[in-house]
Amino acid sequence: MRQFRSIALYFSIYCLVLLPGLLKAQCCAGGSGCTIAGGASQGVLQERQVELSTNFQFINTTKFFKRNIVAANTERTFDGFNSNYQYFKIGYGVTKNLTFSVETGYYFEKKETGLDANPMTTYKSKGIGDLILFPRYDILNRFGEKHHDEITLGLGYKIPLGGYRDSTANIEPFSGQTFYVTNPTSVQLSSGAPDAIFYTFLSHGFTKQKFSIFSSIFYVMKGYNPNGEKLGNYASVAIFASKALFDHLGLTLQARYEQVQPMKINESVFLFGKPTNYYPEATGYKKVFITPQISYTKGKFSVFVSSDFPVYQYLNTSEYYTQAGSQFQTTIGLSYRFFAVKSLAKDENGTADYSCPMHPEVSSSQPGNCPKCGMDLEKNKEKL
Repeated sequence: MRQFRSIALYFSIYCLVLLPGLLKAQCCAGGSGCTIAGGASQGVLQERQVELSTNFQFINTTKFFKRNIVAANTERTFDGFNSNYQYFKIGYGVTKNLTFSVETGYYFEKKETGLDANPMTTYKSKGIGDLILFPRYDILNRFGEKHHDEITLGLGYKIPLGGYRDSTANIEPFSGQTFYVTNPTSVQLSSGAPDAIFYTFLSHGFTKQKFSIFSSIFYVMKGYNPNGEKLGNYASVAIFASKALFDHLGLTLQARYEQVQPMKINESVFLFGKPTNYYPEATGYKKVFITPQISYTKGKFSVFVSSDFPVYQYLNTSEYYTQAGSQFQTTIGLSYRFFAVKSLAKDENGTADYSCPMHPEVSSSQPGNCPKCGMDLEKNKEKL
């Protein structure tokens, strides 16, 4: 426990002292935030356990800001932004401490509606996002009679797959000539650059109370794309409180702080061939969210619904350009976990294994209670 407290104290100091000094503030609704979408606060899977999961994320905003003040309608840069995104993940427990996942997503629509719904300045796209390779390792996973402590570190890498310089064709009404306008950053499917992802998960559970508190720390170091552009680095610190109710229901409340640096541009492109919709001064932000979540687990299936409620927003803007803030964001997730081999359905003595319905990664060779939430362990029926 002393080791856990020391490491937890180190990361608390890191979040509260170092991060605000290292970061300045990024961008509206397009690829500037966290690369992982929804349900990311997690430890590791059990050895040779497989997780298949998907999240549906819906974003919509018509609210614009000048710094921390909501801008008037006459100061809008455009009418609004919306995104419908599906995120996929396949995770595998390589060992009891190491989990490796491959993750990607697909945009059914990313749309920026032009000012006064002008079709000439309305841009939209759809298609595959980026590929993420995301290993996570437990440096501490301690079960006690009353408590459960876990510390997980992750180091991921994003491979750009989606388009980052797509254009929209418009027809000039008098000459009939077609001209192409580069889509704004908000509707590009990718930043076009590789990103490094640093992740920390800290958890402390109270077994008898069926209650746990945990936190996650993300830092995404953005790379430069072939155009010489770099979206701002992203950092977030989130604290969660989770309570298990009845047999299969769970309630979680999250408080999250996000900060993104301003976009870095290619000066030669900006000076000698300035693209349309290129507003680097209106990038970068600081935000605080409260996010309630409800989850339901039955057997190997889990489903959750969460929604972000922004309580504070400070967005970098200029005299002429406002920035779209956060307004509505809802995520619906579904996951399925199973063991890849038969041997993990038995312990060393060949007796039946038991697992928690809310936390399938928790198992035992005998009946008991889950150290994370306090629920009764159920007999594992896996026969693979």
